[in-house]
Amino acid sequence: MNELLVICQIIPLLALLFIFLSDGNERKIAILSFGFSHAMGICIFALLGLWAYTGFPAYEFTWFTLFEQSGYSFPVMFYLDKVGAAYLFCIWTIFAIIVKYCRVYLHREQGYKRFFQTIFGFVFGLNLIVLSGSIDMLFAGWEIVGISSFLLIAYYRHRPQPVRNAFRAYTIYRLCDVGLLLGSLMSHILYHQSPHFSALALMYQSGTLPHVDYFWLSILSGLIILAASGKSAQFPFCFWLPRAMEGPTPSSAIFYGALSIHLGVFLLLRTMPIWSYRVLPRIIVFIIGLLTVVIASISVRAQSNIKGQIAYSSIAQVGFMFMELALGLEFLVLLHFVSNAFLRCYQLLVSPSIIAHRLREEGAVDTGLDISKKMQFLPVSIRSTLPEVIQNTLYVFALQEGNLERLVRTILWEPLKKIGAKINGIDYRLQIILALSLTALVVSTSTMPEFNQIDAGLVSIVMLLVSFGAFSRKHSPIKVWNAVALSSLLAAASVYLLNSAALMNILLFLSGIVPAWLLGLWALTKMLKHQNYAANPFVFRAMAETRPKLSLVLFLSFLGLIGFPITPAFIGEDLLLSHASMHHPWFALPITIAFVVNGIAAARVFLRLCMGRPTENSLVEAGR
Repeated sequence: MNELLVICQIIPLLALLFIFLSDGNERKIAILSFGFSHAMGICIFALLGLWAYTGFPAYEFTWFTLFEQSGYSFPVMFYLDKVGAAYLFCIWTIFAIIVKYCRVYLHREQGYKRFFQTIFGFVFGLNLIVLSGSIDMLFAGWEIVGISSFLLIAYYRHRPQPVRNAFRAYTIYRLCDVGLLLGSLMSHILYHQSPHFSALALMYQSGTLPHVDYFWLSILSGLIILAASGKSAQFPFCFWLPRAMEGPTPSSAIFYGALSIHLGVFLLLRTMPIWSYRVLPRIIVFIIGLLTVVIASISVRAQSNIKGQIAYSSIAQVGFMFMELALGLEFLVLLHFVSNAFLRCYQLLVSPSIIAHRLREEGAVDTGLDISKKMQFLPVSIRSTLPEVIQNTLYVFALQEGNLERLVRTILWEPLKKIGAKINGIDYRLQIILALSLTALVVSTSTMPEFNQIDAGLVSIVMLLVSFGAFSRKHSPIKVWNAVALSSLLAAASVYLLNSAALMNILLFLSGIVPAWLLGLWALTKMLKHQNYAANPFVFRAMAETRPKLSLVLFLSFLGLIGFPITPAFIGEDLLLSHASMHHPWFALPITIAFVVNGIAAARVFLRLCMGRPTENSLVEAGR
């Protein structure tokens, strides 16, 4: 059973590597995807069969420990129970259908190889989430699924709208990271170790209350609910999912119809021992689900495309799952998830055929089709019985999708942009000099322990200001890149001031950040060598096609700079937050916010330079 757990996790990663190394021939990619998807299916069915034969236990297996020191460990641990088994079964069944469907559906698409690479990366991250034995491993898979979704929404990179919608979805993903990253950190502090899901499950089954202060347990519950709501497009984040349907239909089916949309439900199921003991978190989850059902049910009526209608229908069903979770109906939630996943996957996969059929039906001659007569036999709805003023109000509300996007933008992003714009009003070189001078001054006074927390607070404030400046700057990719790197260095400096004994952990963090920064800086310099970016900052430069190798280098550098789990910076982030919170939990908050904002700023640089249509870009440059 141990070997099967490891193999189920490794097969999608091997598939990604083999497809990446292939020459791009469609037939070869189709054979590889068919072989690896079926190999994964055999392993999953063998694993589930063996698990059932041994009596459906809650099984835990520690493969190895990735990093360990006094008071901290990062074990690569797998955990399988009824929740994981249900999700694992759906993963392979739906993924096998999607792979078979895509081999024909994407025939002669320019991004055929790119699609299969990304979809196997998604399944690797999904397996990591479902089989994770601790919240740290779950966060690693969470990041991988987020990046895969980001790339697939922007799959049609020649069109501006899919790229913009990919960026919108990514901003929500990064916001979710605040909840999950701080939640992971708080669970370390409150439970004095990396919380294993097996231990939490035993606690929940025995009815043992966690020996944690009510206030901090409520904060931890709120962070988990925030992460789950954003990932599953629940209130107030309902708006991003219909826009994410800009990607290919198969990716919409597996991501936003079947699997990815239900990851928030999975997170709440896994962490029920944390948030379900108190009435207040249950009420919050129930209200979020209820508001989502109401808004999604109204908004779906005004959607002009079939994928948008399916998206809002899926959002509403997940809202019902949130309500069921709040009521403690776990088995019903699993049953609801499985049925909804297969139904939405089917609806999305057949949606192109339905549209084609309707178009042929409308274009046919002498079919006897009279829509006005058919409308007479439609049942009377609740909406038609309401006064006309209320009907019109609901229609406008549905068209505007509850103004949720404007609400989130006004509360979250606009204040950061305004602060960043004021920061960018200062000369760029002066900003760098002031930031470095303040850091040097503070570090030079770090021999006086009574001032260390004050000094660390000052450096944290400067770190946030640098991040906000990068977030609002759009005219210079290199300045944004340097600001993101400087913000990470300031985060390391603030932690050093709090705890100079953490120097080795800080160096571990910097060993991932500094090479990624330098490599990305080199790629950006090469890309912008013959371009005046500032003249047209909102034009997509299409470097992914004109300079594919440099684009790949920039993408890997972007992942390294944001602490993606491919460099030591991923563990380094966790260690930095742990050291920051040792003196006071609130010290971790500004560092987390800076990491999230930095990721959004770096993603904008990558999208602006690498996406777009080469011919349009050349015309813009010629007419400049």
